Amino acid sequence: MYPVKSYAAASAASDLEPYEFSRRDFKPHDVLIDIHFCGICHSDIHQVRNEWGHSMYPMVPGHEIVGLVAALGKQVKAYKIGDKVGVGCLVDSCRECPECKEGYEQFCVHPVFTYNSYEKDGKTLAQGGYSTRIVVDENFVLRLPAALPMDATAPLLCAGITTYSPLRHWKTGPGKKVGIMGLGGLGHMAVKIAKAMGADVAVISRSRNKEADAKRLGADHYYATAEPGTFEKLAKTFDLIICTVSVDLDWNQYLQLLKRDGTMVLLGVPPKASPVSAGSLIFGRHSLVGSLIGGIKETQEMLDFCGKHGIVSEIELIPIQMAQESYERVIKGDVKFRFVIDMKSLK
Repeated sequence: MYPVKSYAAASAASDLEPYEFSRRDFKPHDVLIDIHFCGICHSDIHQVRNEWGHSMYPMVPGHEIVGLVAALGKQVKAYKIGDKVGVGCLVDSCRECPECKEGYEQFCVHPVFTYNSYEKDGKTLAQGGYSTRIVVDENFVLRLPAALPMDATAPLLCAGITTYSPLRHWKTGPGKKVGIMGLGGLGHMAVKIAKAMGADVAVISRSRNKEADAKRLGADHYYATAEPGTFEKLAKTFDLIICTVSVDLDWNQYLQLLKRDGTMVLLGVPPKASPVSAGSLIFGRHSLVGSLIGGIKETQEMLDFCGKHGIVSEIELIPIQMAQESYERVIKGDVKFRFVIDMKSLK
């Protein structure tokens, strides 16, 4: 077993504090990773504070993990010591259900998430990347593009795949008009990826505050919904809308921005249920759907795509001692666009 330093929450009301524990026993197909950087995702905050329910403590958050291979199980052949690798939201799955067999491990009936989940033995609590080391089965380890900086690559393991997967699934490419709702941690990745896929990309936000950033990141258009006439102007404009926000909105308004047979994809989880009129779907044959990260094969595909196009996240690098403070800033939207923890601050 490998001793680990980390930051953990002891309860939903606790701050993140130093915590030491040991990783599980090494197995033949395991990879030991020395963690160099770990991104902070808004879902870390939700789970640390038990806002989704079912949180288990002590909890070491973090599922945007990058580092170097430090040790290998006897049967590992895909990696060698010193390889640049990553770990995302999943560290195992049942591997037997139809979803797993088709490469959709994120929809497995018994997934093992990187933290706030039990390992396959049903007893060991999985702990995440706000830590110095992690042990992961080689089948859930991802190879990082050599040319990309490790710190800014970390958020690709969640924010990157969360946006890449629906863009790819709904065939984003040349000739397609894509609207991105929100320009935060997810939204800024969606802009970069959709643009690299060849789409005509628009950011849809409430105000003009983020227009300069949107254009710098590659958006072709920017629309502020607080301005009178915006919804009327954009009616029947988009083939695809990616909704990255988690606030209460009238989805019916946005569905009217779709062309016939257009699709609106939900990535965020608003605090309240949002009623949808049947007419918003029927008159236009519109689709309102959801999407959840991606499987391991698709996540590797996303990393390779980002390596080819030089895509990384816009980050603010922080020591782990600032993680608690960063949570409050994420909630206020005071980050451009993703916090990443430098793990050498813990060693």
